[in-house]
Amino acid sequence: MSAAYRFTPYELPPETVALRAEVRTFVQEEAKHWDGWQIGHSWTGFDRELSRKLGERGWIGMTWPKQYGGHERSAMERYVVLEELLAAGAPVGAHWVADRQSGPLILRLGSEAQKTKYLPAICRGEAAFCIGLSEPDAGSDLASLRSKAERVDGGWLLNGRKVWTTYAQDCDVMIGLFRTGFSEEHGKHRGLSQFLIDLKTPGIEINPIKDLTGESHFNEIVFDNVMLAEDALMGVENGGWAQANAELAFERSGPDRYLSSFPLLPMALAKLGESVNDPSIARDIGAMVAELTVLRQMSLSIQNQLENGETPLQEAAITKLLGTGLEQRMPGLIADIVEAQPLRRAGDTLSEALAYLIQVEPSFSLRGGTNEIMKMIIARGMGL
Repeated sequence: MSAAYRFTPYELPPETVALRAEVRTFVQEEAKHWDGWQIGHSWTGFDRELSRKLGERGWIGMTWPKQYGGHERSAMERYVVLEELLAAGAPVGAHWVADRQSGPLILRLGSEAQKTKYLPAICRGEAAFCIGLSEPDAGSDLASLRSKAERVDGGWLLNGRKVWTTYAQDCDVMIGLFRTGFSEEHGKHRGLSQFLIDLKTPGIEINPIKDLTGESHFNEIVFDNVMLAEDALMGVENGGWAQANAELAFERSGPDRYLSSFPLLPMALAKLGESVNDPSIARDIGAMVAELTVLRQMSLSIQNQLENGETPLQEAAITKLLGTGLEQRMPGLIADIVEAQPLRRAGDTLSEALAYLIQVEPSFSLRGGTNEIMKMIIARGMGL
């Protein structure tokens, strides 16, 4: 591998031990109300009440300044909270995107008015955000976006379509990427800008897209002459390409990129009991644990780089590519090992979780950019 890639080993500091125990106790109490189907959703499960409870405990916006509702704790303390929530399959989707990337983006590039308006609400678990990137004719190729934001008297006029927008039907605000200048012939990466969009603004139509489970996590969003105020611009006009890519480093490297199927593993171990001593089963489980351990170390290394102000896009792409690969394989592996049927049967937590995850795991590689886009980023990092 090229020397351009760097995964310096990193260990969590000892002060995170007590916090981990505190979160684990909280989650164990909350988990008494979750069935296997809900646990399978993990960070895509949408539960505003749980988000409010986490906000009350100071576990949203943990690293942000206190003046904006944050708690000024370390990024690694936040990482520990995320690990415990994901390991249990907690339904944290109502605040996940806002805490993971929208809030940090606003904190870094937003105006003082934007910070004051949005960040405290996110910290309280009251503001749900979604991300408007993909489009019908562009997919994950952000440089090919065609939806436009035109500067007009009094603000911006938006027209176009976004697609595969997670939980748009339940969210309050979107940070959307639109073309604001330069045609493709001048360079596709130029002329893109980000906007803070209240999803109740007139002219916005949200069309849920049903998946195999019968649920609608993804949405198509149509913008028909949507008028935004001047101050809806996020960051620098025509600087959206760099802004969105820096944001994606957060999205592609966190523990949600390899732990989505993880709750199946402790369920399977509990079901296996003493039969885990079977050499072939022990080998398969050992291989999964080894892969998880490596991915966790890669993710921690990237978090440390982000904490130091770096933008490890290529490292995040590798972690995302490998992590979602394991997430996609794990439901099938677990089903084979424990000989469990993926059935939505009340009281059978493992089968319920399998029933959900086996249906949705094909979509895991689409989150945060497809495998093809990740491979392209990795190849560029190698100088190819």
